[in-house]
Amino acid sequence: MKYLVTGVAGFIGSCVVEKLCAQGHDVIGIDNINDYYDTNLKLARLKRIGNDNFQFIKMDLADREEIACLFKEQQFTRVIHLGAQAGVRYSIDNPLAYADSNLVGHLNILEGCRHNKVEHLVYASSSSIYGLNNKVPFSEQDSTNHPISLYAATKKSNELMAHSYSHLYDLPTTGLRFFTVYGPWGRPDMALFKFTKKILEGEVIDIYNNGDMFRDFTYIDDIVEGILRVQNLIPLKNEHWTVETGSPANSSAPYHLYNIGNGNPVKLMDFVEALESSLGIEAKKNFMPMQPGDVYQTYADTTDLFAATGYKPQMSVKQGVQAFVDWYRDFYQLN
Repeated sequence: MKYLVTGVAGFIGSCVVEKLCAQGHDVIGIDNINDYYDTNLKLARLKRIGNDNFQFIKMDLADREEIACLFKEQQFTRVIHLGAQAGVRYSIDNPLAYADSNLVGHLNILEGCRHNKVEHLVYASSSSIYGLNNKVPFSEQDSTNHPISLYAATKKSNELMAHSYSHLYDLPTTGLRFFTVYGPWGRPDMALFKFTKKILEGEVIDIYNNGDMFRDFTYIDDIVEGILRVQNLIPLKNEHWTVETGSPANSSAPYHLYNIGNGNPVKLMDFVEALESSLGIEAKKNFMPMQPGDVYQTYADTTDLFAATGYKPQMSVKQGVQAFVDWYRDFYQLN
């Protein structure tokens, strides 16, 4: 099959493409290679793919004409849309970047799929959309109407936009709410990457809410496996579904939402201890209050995803952190 993968120079996107190419699929990947973080890391991810079935095109999701031409020329079978402006805290200071990539860009992808009869669009949502929810684990049945960051609000908007296209144009769409993805080739703005760098350089690490936070850390290989299983599970219409009695995670339209996480939240300080053990260095810690836009806990109920695909994460946090540290030392040529 022929795939479009957006955000292909990103952490998850590059790993997804590597797997698709290994399965013999033809993949075109797009990314604008912006400077939100080190572009050298993004380029290294692209170089790592190194498969004859893969073609990279530098392109901005917000460029309506280029995206439309790409879809028309290539006639993709399926689309895995992972490109977006990421980051909760960055959205507080740079809101317009999220409007361009996450709203306009998402709409351009929906339009491309609509006009070119793509058989399935899988796109990235986020656990951030659970916002002010206190009930855990977070379930697809829960309300997501109270996000606490613009980033989360754009991801909620992506789900709503996708539903409208599924309803109006019978476009099968599946949204995946990712829970704290980590591992080799990860993002430098994420805690594990930042902590590792600072600890190795002898600097102090900032620990928010005095360490009293929980995250549903999900290893990259487990995330990729979940994505690949879901993209083969094309949503169907459910004529018997109603707003009053049905799940908010599906619809009378060919539309579905899934949590994709480990389902086993870890206390932040336990995560830090696992990192200290892997590095063989005790971190210098600066305990701070909760930051704007952060949530106290993320915890995925993955019952629906497991029932549909058999997806179940395999990697423990201790093993995953060690794999990241090994990659980090190798990539940056550290002893």
